Amino acid sequence: MLISPPKNIKTLVNDQYTLLDDAHSKLNAIWTHHIFLSLGWWTSLFMTVVPWIVWFIFRNKESQTRLLLGGLWAIFISTWLDYVGVTMGLWRYYNKLIPLMPDFIPWDFALMPVTIMFLLQIKPKLNPFIKGLIFSGMTALLAEPLFLKLGYYKYSGWHFFLSFPFFIIIYLIAHYLANGKSTHPLR
Repeated sequence: MLISPPKNIKTLVNDQYTLLDDAHSKLNAIWTHHIFLSLGWWTSLFMTVVPWIVWFIFRNKESQTRLLLGGLWAIFISTWLDYVGVTMGLWRYYNKLIPLMPDFIPWDFALMPVTIMFLLQIKPKLNPFIKGLIFSGMTALLAEPLFLKLGYYKYSGWHFFLSFPFFIIIYLIAHYLANGKSTHPLR
């Protein structure tokens, strides 16, 4: 019994992958000749490195492992959602740090997780839903429109209001991961 699709379907799939490979080659050439080392590239690098330096200096050292768990969740889910959004043609990025990934590294790997980790450690007893609303408002209603205006990306089939509930959920899950009672040292 064959698990693989029939040969004619494989041919159709391979034809589409060839188109994707050609598009990726062209995008890599554009990145190499026009984006790499541009002002947009340098600001993207700055936005990727500086938040982690600030977090390292001002983090709550006693809770850093739990905070990192929430931050890693944010990195994972934002990268995955970015991949889905770019693949579905909902948005596209123009100032990418590296051309190999469809996501916006400064946001997915630095700005979003570090913001979440700071919110987790500031006023930890405050209602997490309120903090989720604050985070979502800051990101969906302030950061996304700002990054649009600055030209870092373009919406092709999305609006920043649609991001609002996603950011609340992302924050709440990060909160519950960082504050979970089931985290015990390995034995």
